[in-house]
Amino acid sequence: MALLRLGSKSEAFHLEGHSWICTGGLPSDVTINIGEMSFHLHKFPLLSRSGMLRKLIEECCTGDGASFSLRLDDLPGGAKAFELISKFCYGVKIELTAHNVVSVRCAADYLQMTDEYGDGNLVSETESFLDEVLCTWADSIRALEACEEVMANAEELHIVSRCIDSLAMKACEDPSLYGWPLAGRESKQSPENTGLWNGISTPTRMKSTGEYWWHEDVTFLSLPIYKRLILAIELRGMRPESIAASVVHYARRYLPLMNRQSSFRDANQGTNIPKPSEADQRALLEEIVGLIPNKKGVTSSKFLIRLLRTAMVLHASPSCRENLEKRVGAQLDQASLVDLLMPNMSYSETLYDIDCVQRILDHFLLVEQASAIATPADIVEEGRLMNGSDSLGPMTSVACLIDQFLAEVAPDVNFKLPKFETLAASIPDYARPLDDGLYHAIDVYLKAHPWITDVEREQLCRLMNCQKLSIEASTHAAQNERLPLRVIVQVLFFEQLRLRTSISGWFFVSDNLENSVKSNGNLGLKEDESQPIGSADHGATDDAEDDVKHRVSELEKDCSSMKEEIQKLVKTKRRWKNFTRRLGFNKSKSCCSKRSKPSDLRATPSSINRQQNCENIEVVVPGALKVN
Repeated sequence: MALLRLGSKSEAFHLEGHSWICTGGLPSDVTINIGEMSFHLHKFPLLSRSGMLRKLIEECCTGDGASFSLRLDDLPGGAKAFELISKFCYGVKIELTAHNVVSVRCAADYLQMTDEYGDGNLVSETESFLDEVLCTWADSIRALEACEEVMANAEELHIVSRCIDSLAMKACEDPSLYGWPLAGRESKQSPENTGLWNGISTPTRMKSTGEYWWHEDVTFLSLPIYKRLILAIELRGMRPESIAASVVHYARRYLPLMNRQSSFRDANQGTNIPKPSEADQRALLEEIVGLIPNKKGVTSSKFLIRLLRTAMVLHASPSCRENLEKRVGAQLDQASLVDLLMPNMSYSETLYDIDCVQRILDHFLLVEQASAIATPADIVEEGRLMNGSDSLGPMTSVACLIDQFLAEVAPDVNFKLPKFETLAASIPDYARPLDDGLYHAIDVYLKAHPWITDVEREQLCRLMNCQKLSIEASTHAAQNERLPLRVIVQVLFFEQLRLRTSISGWFFVSDNLENSVKSNGNLGLKEDESQPIGSADHGATDDAEDDVKHRVSELEKDCSSMKEEIQKLVKTKRRWKNFTRRLGFNKSKSCCSKRSKPSDLRATPSSINRQQNCENIEVVVPGALKVN
């Protein structure tokens, strides 16, 4: 740490209670009172160095040699600063450090201790030493912290701005050049600086590395000064990721709810951090939200959601919460299910804040829509070809996340059906390659809400596309007694179409193989070579036909078991004749007698293509399979 020694005389002062007394031999003729402290001094050493004291002494001095007293309660730095100043006036040895130079510099300016009242006066000495202090990172931090005590005077003398500019420049440079980082500082609260030994939390000194080396030191600054420092660093072009990491570090130190501790008392146990009030924490949180760079991905979704939870607990302003919801929505694809399970702080009866998740999802969809409009279609297509996959990654991830969230909150008996439908329907159909997750959420909801009507059950099941269920989900749905019969029939119908399409494809491959063998059996062969090759191809054709027949036999067995399941459902609910008529199927015809209504079967591009490809397939109630 920088150090400046002034004066050559030995100590000539001693403290008696609240009084400093000069032991120069002559009785004191002037007393300076500052707060509770009093300094018994002589007027000539003081007036020879200070223009203000000269003026005051001349006004009070009567010329008869009587002593008098002055009050300097407004002196910057108070009694501690004047103790050094009085010793300097007497030529006694003093030490200036980064801790006291700011207050002494402000007090010297207040007392007009310029070179006009003696060469090498205190203003010039402290100013020279301050330039030396600002050459190192550690001393600059200490000087900036010392400005808190004399903020108004330090601002007037531009000391605060000089310290901030010095720190901003050094934070953007190589840390090894500036005495990185502060030595001897104990970590106070940050969870990153807590170690575990035999399960017991113990404070440790984590040595910062890389571009984040300055984060720990600046967290000791007050919020107004820290905010000014961050803005100065940002103007110098530091990466938003590094700035965001510093803001996260600062928030975790002073907002107990941002950490994993169970209570505020535990969060501050063993530290000297004063307990902030709820209003102070709320103001701090709102300022921190404004300091986070407004760029997607610079801060993790987990931290933003935790910050949003804290804002709800502290009842932050609506604009602050809306800002956080938009930030989370912009990168919702990076969130996890645990992050979205936010306890409900509003007047709603649900356990989790479903309305907040809905708003976050709406923000995400707006961002994706704007991105899709701004990106030309040819660039999107080129990106798909280069990446070898479609560009639905974020949307598909969010669709999976929302389905998981619905399944998690579905057991809540206070979760109303309209909210479930709104949240599930917000995801576009193309974002779900499979509807297994949505089916699982619907099944959990039906199980937890057995009192909903049949009409509401059918309305809820229309959210999923039966054609987009996997084989496992279709098997489960076909045996699920909680589903309406209409949905079960749809599942079985589309499974039959899927099976028939597969069988048709196998027969098509078999016919092409046989035709290829017949057309190319003797082509380009000699007479004595044609017969053996033809025999081999004929044997391959027989093997293919046997394999197809074997698979058809297995499919017939599967359809027989499906038929038995349907018969069980008929016995427990209603006759097969009634609900087949209700769905518009005529068993006497070889194809569907009329099209399904949009309310019965969801008309999607995939379903339309599937129907066009299956116009020549005979649709029957599951039993023996027939292929045209």
